[in-house]
Amino acid sequence: MTDAEPPEDPVADDSSSGEEQKPANQGDASTTPSAERHVSARVPESVSTGVLSTGVIVMTGANEFVVDFIQGLGQPAQVAARVVVPHSVMPQFVDALKRNLEIYKQRYGDPPQLPQNPNPQQRQPSAQEIYDELKITDDVLTGSYANGVMIGHSMTEFKLDFLANLFPHTTVSSRVFMATPQVPRMLESLNRTYQQFLERVSKKPASPDVEPGDSIPPPPESTSSDDVSDPGTS
Repeated sequence: MTDAEPPEDPVADDSSSGEEQKPANQGDASTTPSAERHVSARVPESVSTGVLSTGVIVMTGANEFVVDFIQGLGQPAQVAARVVVPHSVMPQFVDALKRNLEIYKQRYGDPPQLPQNPNPQQRQPSAQEIYDELKITDDVLTGSYANGVMIGHSMTEFKLDFLANLFPHTTVSSRVFMATPQVPRMLESLNRTYQQFLERVSKKPASPDVEPGDSIPPPPESTSSDDVSDPGTS
């Protein structure tokens, strides 16, 4: 296990170039720029090499978001990494990614655009249909918990280090690389899913207190993909 090193072209999610990256988590959300502390994270050997993702699917549960990073370079397409993010952390993840993308634009200009869907009227597959075509291994199925994130980029790719900020050490629980053109689409998917979650919560009636021994209904779930009809080409 090693300490995380800054990427070749480091960009902290507090929009400060050239400094050690700060995780976007609930505990640090209210700090001012002058009070922000620098954080280093341990990187287990099992996650140090990271995985490459060509698309993302976001699912909403009762207490968390599940972010599946899809690798569609071969057949069948597979879930390369699954990250479980608490509801309270998602808006900070979205904000950190948005600011990193803005810094990218300031340095290199707008990211290259992905090809448009030649048949936008085509019916989008359901979540079940998508996952029927995806391969997911047992070690990925349970996911990796993350309550923080460090983001870095170069001209051609973004690196997402998802953090488990747990005593006594902050650890990188999952490392994902994405080509730069994929990032705006991922940001759109994450932001859309979170806004849908907020709308659903605002309309949900207050639930009665649950007494000990009472059964708790299963969590609701919704799915948002990054607007691709075929996970193999996302």
